[in-house]
Amino acid sequence: MYDVIIIGAGVSGAAAARELTRYKLSVCVLEKEEDVCCGTTKANSAIVHAGYDAAHGSLMAKLNVEGNRMMEALSKELDFSFTRNGSLVVCTDETQMDGLKNLYENGMKNGVEGLRIIDRDELKQMEPNISDEAVAALYAPTGGIVCPFGLNIALAENAAKNGAEFFFDTKVEQIRPVENGYELSTGKGTYTGRCVVNAAGVYADQIHNMVSEKKMKIVPRKGEYFLLDKSAGSHVSHTIFALPGKYGKGVLVSPTVHGNLLVGPTATDIENKEGVNTTRAGLDEVAEKSRITVKDLPLRQVITSFAGLRAHEEGHEFIIEEVKDAPGFIDCAGIESPGLSSGPAIGKMVASIVKEKLNPEDNPAFDGTRKGILNPETLSLEERNELIQKNPAYGNIICRCEMISEGEILDAIRRPLGARSLDGVKRRTRAGMGRCQAGFCSPRTMEILARELKHPMFDISKSGGGSQIVVGTNKDRI
Repeated sequence: MYDVIIIGAGVSGAAAARELTRYKLSVCVLEKEEDVCCGTTKANSAIVHAGYDAAHGSLMAKLNVEGNRMMEALSKELDFSFTRNGSLVVCTDETQMDGLKNLYENGMKNGVEGLRIIDRDELKQMEPNISDEAVAALYAPTGGIVCPFGLNIALAENAAKNGAEFFFDTKVEQIRPVENGYELSTGKGTYTGRCVVNAAGVYADQIHNMVSEKKMKIVPRKGEYFLLDKSAGSHVSHTIFALPGKYGKGVLVSPTVHGNLLVGPTATDIENKEGVNTTRAGLDEVAEKSRITVKDLPLRQVITSFAGLRAHEEGHEFIIEEVKDAPGFIDCAGIESPGLSSGPAIGKMVASIVKEKLNPEDNPAFDGTRKGILNPETLSLEERNELIQKNPAYGNIICRCEMISEGEILDAIRRPLGARSLDGVKRRTRAGMGRCQAGFCSPRTMEILARELKHPMFDISKSGGGSQIVVGTNKDRI
């Protein structure tokens, strides 16, 4: 029996796992996909929101501001990419000024630091490509951008380093109460825990409804995006928002921590919890709405488009609490935007609920630091040459677009919770994320995966499940 079983290895589940390993607790994480960061966390705006948008007094507002304040120190402890580039909410009509002022006042109540409304002249100085229609903007210097893969993987690796066990391709199919806890049936056996944390993203309602009479409904809210080449990455330097509407913060334009430009998302409520396909109508909407705030967007430099799902609950509020009719079962549900920004604070809150329930001792062996994959481009020429002499794999470039070496890919595979698929390598190293979108490096990355994992090439997949790249009959395998 585990002390705590966490369902879901996205940012909320991984953050909770890391925080719980601060105590003498046996912790395991069950994830239905083949890796961490395969759901909502892998496809979002990669924004660390300042916290002016969420309703004052809400849990969203509290955890957004707290998570934002934690992010910089955490990025240094866990070695992931984060930049506090600031954000701008642009007003393009004098009649919208009341909305901008309301947003400012809400942000001040929420405790957001440094907020101010700037006029058109200052806005144009900060962002030369801002729309000619812009009249003012709300400037939030504490806004930031982060690598969502890096954050999620760093939290999970550090949790594993401190003793948390992760089980992948392990879908929870049934939960039943037993003496002193819960028994979870999966396709890979049965797991028993004293406490269960439901961090299952868009599936959190299905998990909750297995144990509670008070039913929950999570609606997948789809957002579609464009990702532009690094040559377009300097078109704006801040994260540019339009004034929020009924369905959220609207279409944004933002640089990424890796130098690309991100444009999106739409907001469409759907029924399919796996509905991450892009649509012509959705991408046309992204293109049209992005021009409201930013002019001359070089959309011919789009290198890929994608869609992600937000776990929207009708109350539009995070649900982080012990379920009243299921003692020891803790929901971490409805984690939509600003869920990524709030992730570290969500982990702390979940851990505090479990701590109050189980009253564990502190873990004196806890180590909250982690070193990420070495990027040789951060080294001086002398240091890089020395590295290649010691380990020639760092001199063998596999992904030419992103200049990713074999040494980095080997590290991604061999480290705790290492990559097992092309997408696993991509999320950890960016091999395949560049201009050619893996057209060049995929065969070479597959060869490294097959060699390291001691699998035939037929078993190497894009993203687990049935996504094998090379197919054939059994005779072909001989």
